[in-house]
Amino acid sequence: MSAPPGDLDAALRAARAAARHWFLSEPELLRSGMNAIYTTGPDTVLRVSRPTSDPAGMLFLTELLGEHGVRVPRLARSEVVEHEEFAVFAFERIHSVGPTDWRQVGQMVGRVHHLSREAVGSMYPLPSCRVFPWWQFDELLGEVGDALDARAAAGIRDSIERNRNWDAHHSAEVVCHGDVHPGNVVQGVDGPVLLDWDLMCVGPPAWDHAPMMTWAERWGGEPGQYEAYAEGYGRSLRADPVAVAIAELRLVAATLMRVRAGFTNPAARLEAERRLRYWRGEVDPPTWTAQ
Repeated sequence: MSAPPGDLDAALRAARAAARHWFLSEPELLRSGMNAIYTTGPDTVLRVSRPTSDPAGMLFLTELLGEHGVRVPRLARSEVVEHEEFAVFAFERIHSVGPTDWRQVGQMVGRVHHLSREAVGSMYPLPSCRVFPWWQFDELLGEVGDALDARAAAGIRDSIERNRNWDAHHSAEVVCHGDVHPGNVVQGVDGPVLLDWDLMCVGPPAWDHAPMMTWAERWGGEPGQYEAYAEGYGRSLRADPVAVAIAELRLVAATLMRVRAGFTNPAARLEAERRLRYWRGEVDPPTWTAQ
């Protein structure tokens, strides 16, 4: 597990230290989120993060997933470089070759759900899905509530209260990827590849269905993506009350996080306003943009 890199200047220093160690070219920032991702040459990317557990666990996880037929980025170097508070991994860069085969993605997520919790947890942290900071709705509302207009606040609070007891329904818990959506999948030459395992956790199977269930409606995704995913997985959870509740609460979390980011980021502030229109109950509100 890891925390977002935060200081990108320090993250770049770590990427440069790793590039020198591996005799790679100057890193260039590709994107930043839970990790800072840098390209170094046409076929290698460096993943820089602040680890909250033994970084070697990622090496173990990469091997384990591959053994179980889950396509993940292949390691370009079989070691981790630690610099200051950062850990740097080198992966082979995946070049997209076309539209994602969501049926295969569903199949791979099904394999993840059949992994042994004990085998994974022995080397890689598996927190409960309930403990992530962005899932603590009362705390988030305490931080951003004053920035919400009355209609948006009422819509968000109603959703939280209606779905607050989502986990009261008994559901067997499994190993989850934690964040399955188009931004974390690339279609490679051998099939789709699942990226970004930093939110891996233990939770109900619905946890890995919920993001895709609202992707077409709220995020402007292609219609039918979830249906293909569900076919590959072996069943649809559209009628499952746990999945429906989680899907709606993830939209709440995505909105509140953008509102908070908007305190210091003008682009995030504009996106937060787009999202709040949905919670005000506007007719045909605009789709959201992932940032």
